[in-house]
Amino acid sequence: MSAWETIKGNWRVVLLVLMLALSSLFLFAPAFQPTEGPAAQETATNLQYGLQLSGGTRVRAPLVGVTAEEVQFDGSDTAQVERDVAAELPNADSSDVIARYTTNASGTVELVAENGTQSEFSTALETAGYEYGGVRDGVTEETRQQTVEVLNSKINAAGLSGGTVRTVRTIGGENFVLIEVPNDDRSEVIDLVNSRGTVRIAAYHRVQRNDSTEYVNTTVIRQEDFQTVGTAQQGEQGPGPHVPVSIRQSEAERVEGQFVETGVAGRGGTECTYRDDPQSTEPCILVIRDGQVVSSFGMNANLAGSMRDGEWAQDPQFILVTGSFERAQEVSVDLRAGALPAALAIDEGTASSISAAQGEDFRSDSLLIGVLAVLTVAGVVFVRYGDPKVAAPMVVTALSEVVVLLGFAAFIQYPLDLSVIAGFIAVIGTGVDDLVIIADEVMAEGEVNSRRVFQSRFRKAFWVIGAAAATTIVAMSPLAFLSLGDLQGFAIFTILGVLVGVLVTRPAYGDILRALLTDR
Repeated sequence: MSAWETIKGNWRVVLLVLMLALSSLFLFAPAFQPTEGPAAQETATNLQYGLQLSGGTRVRAPLVGVTAEEVQFDGSDTAQVERDVAAELPNADSSDVIARYTTNASGTVELVAENGTQSEFSTALETAGYEYGGVRDGVTEETRQQTVEVLNSKINAAGLSGGTVRTVRTIGGENFVLIEVPNDDRSEVIDLVNSRGTVRIAAYHRVQRNDSTEYVNTTVIRQEDFQTVGTAQQGEQGPGPHVPVSIRQSEAERVEGQFVETGVAGRGGTECTYRDDPQSTEPCILVIRDGQVVSSFGMNANLAGSMRDGEWAQDPQFILVTGSFERAQEVSVDLRAGALPAALAIDEGTASSISAAQGEDFRSDSLLIGVLAVLTVAGVVFVRYGDPKVAAPMVVTALSEVVVLLGFAAFIQYPLDLSVIAGFIAVIGTGVDDLVIIADEVMAEGEVNSRRVFQSRFRKAFWVIGAAAATTIVAMSPLAFLSLGDLQGFAIFTILGVLVGVLVTRPAYGDILRALLTDR
């Protein structure tokens, strides 16, 4: 028999060898090494580990919000709708209301203020003169996706490498945002995602109303008015911790004019005493984050002079003094990432954390359990058959499925956690079960004296294996497609293991067994 005929007659074995070679490439080749995430750590393989095996924090929480659907906008633009509805709500402004068109004349309106209720929102819509179809708890899909994008930006801006954010949906129809950040403690992650991160710059100044003097905060710069935002600076030789920023050219003249009109850009600059005395009469610049004043500062004479002369608008840059480096970091992250459209209801969700040391212990234990599972299976198989020609290929073939799955996980950078490890062990067990069915069926009626007889018996066994595989896939499919946490990884890799087994490794084992047991 020629080499080509040998390859053609054993193409399933050749396919298995190629898949093993490709999997080894994905597992060990530097070209496939992850560049970020928990897998970016120095390890012997290119595998990426999930939080359970690397340590980190997981937060799962719904978004705060109430949504009105089929709202008739009557030709008003969304900004006007937001202002009208917010005006009828206590303790809310237009940033707490989101209006979107879904048709030419109607759309959705969301109230994302904390403690907002359906009844309060309904009353505000009716008072503002907008008809609507109904009001429900929760936010729209667009708001959820925008939240995911902003949170990803916040995580990257904060330097939390490898963090992921996605939405998940429970069987009961509830929507959650799932945040996973490796190698960071719970408090740091909670602090980062627990606020909307809305930053605005206000002028604190004096006004005359009804023959009396009042002191008010006038918003001068909103989050969308910033052109560039630098990283937090210590400012040890200057004004202290701060964030360098620049304003969009289209807004520069307006900002300049407002600072001059409010007196913040006064002659000779201004000295702010707001931090020591909130009832101070001196004009100040206030940095307000999520409705709270996080810092206050005056304006030096040079900057004030350039604003009064109209020169500053040509190059609209200045610094936001924050008082502490921690606040400077928070302001910088919020400005660069953008504000969350809706806050996370942390109290209604779950948050868990695993230390790096515990994750390392889990990895070691998982490896130990895997080795014990392999040794146990190998021992039982050899005791059962006593013939290395039957048992050795069985063990090698079963292990090859795990190598192929590990290679696939390394290629797509799927994070391995305990549920995936359990899936691998299940694949070993079900794989050996199928190989035992093949061996028993082939050898059940005594010696196999020809390839034709072998093929006939193998087909009978393969029908049984195929039916069992189909049953497993059907049973696991709901777990694979529904957002059920750790069960999803277990189901995905169990299904992949079954498919690899039925399509590649079981037929390859049949070819190996045929070559070893038959002469013609």
